[in-house]
Amino acid sequence: MKKIQIIVTFLATAFLASCGSEDKKTVTDNSPVISVKVSQVANNINNPFLAVSGKIQSEKTATLSTRMMGFVTNTPVNVGDKVSNGQLLIAVNNSDLQAKKAQVNASILEATAAFKNAEKDYNRFKNLFADKSASQKEFDDITAHYQMAKARLEAANQMKNEINSQFAYTNITAPFSGVITAKMIEKGDMANPGQPLISIEAPGNFEVIAMVPESEISSIKQGISVDVTIKSINETVKGIVKEVSSSSKNTGGQYLVKIDLDKSTAPILSGMFATIQFPIAKNSKSQSTLIPMDVIVSNGQLSGVYTVSQSNTAILRWLTLGKTYGNQVEVLSGLNSDESYIVSAKGKLFNGAKVSIQY
Repeated sequence: MKKIQIIVTFLATAFLASCGSEDKKTVTDNSPVISVKVSQVANNINNPFLAVSGKIQSEKTATLSTRMMGFVTNTPVNVGDKVSNGQLLIAVNNSDLQAKKAQVNASILEATAAFKNAEKDYNRFKNLFADKSASQKEFDDITAHYQMAKARLEAANQMKNEINSQFAYTNITAPFSGVITAKMIEKGDMANPGQPLISIEAPGNFEVIAMVPESEISSIKQGISVDVTIKSINETVKGIVKEVSSSSKNTGGQYLVKIDLDKSTAPILSGMFATIQFPIAKNSKSQSTLIPMDVIVSNGQLSGVYTVSQSNTAILRWLTLGKTYGNQVEVLSGLNSDESYIVSAKGKLFNGAKVSIQY
């Protein structure tokens, strides 16, 4: 009986094993082989360009505030609105100023009447003194009274000028024609002295602010032409260095450089990041790994490149990228200098796709 059970078990095991081997034989990969061309990573030992990162901003920009404390009564503009020079942007409650202005106007009327009366007395005593009908002391007293009345009137007028100047801080107007870029307060909010309320910039003329290390700043001079690459819009614009700071005291050991951008039809916006390439040799020599920008595969914030595995399949390798040099980009990590990458393919690549390298 035991022998029969052993034989049955052996036959069942053999049957299952044969079935498993048949299943394995039937699973075959019939996906097409994609022809690809590869290129070796280029080592850039002595790149002729000094490249630094920078940020684009408008040449003409202003952030407005007030010297008065009060509730905001009107904010007729919003972010993105185009405004003209002198247009009202924010109105702050000025009832206190209105009351002070009324008091000052009353003081001016009183001082004006006193001055006119003192002027008449002065002219009368001046004639009497000339005819020797008034003493020197009487004429001196009248003269002093006239001068004091004149001074009081002048003080009242200057106080009116001060009040009028304060109205400029309750009715905040555009200092130039431009676009509203930020609005930090709304109707009903309390405005405090010095608090930023609204920002405006004049579109069209842009500049780039860049920070250059001290090892390179001595080579940068005003007036040299540079290439400014704006990666977000895939555009390169010419620029001219217009300012070179001579101190890094307040900039963390970096020297501030300003570049005027040439007029361009590119959709440039303030705040975009850029790479500035100076046509000078770097003083600090370092080896960098470069690959063409057109082989980069992007997925959201990730950037990668396809490589070929030992089993001739495509592998998407995620990279950490650095500065751009013309049509090439620096690879900080993810690809070694002795590796190759796929530059073109006759088909759609994906992870695990079978490939055949064409030489």
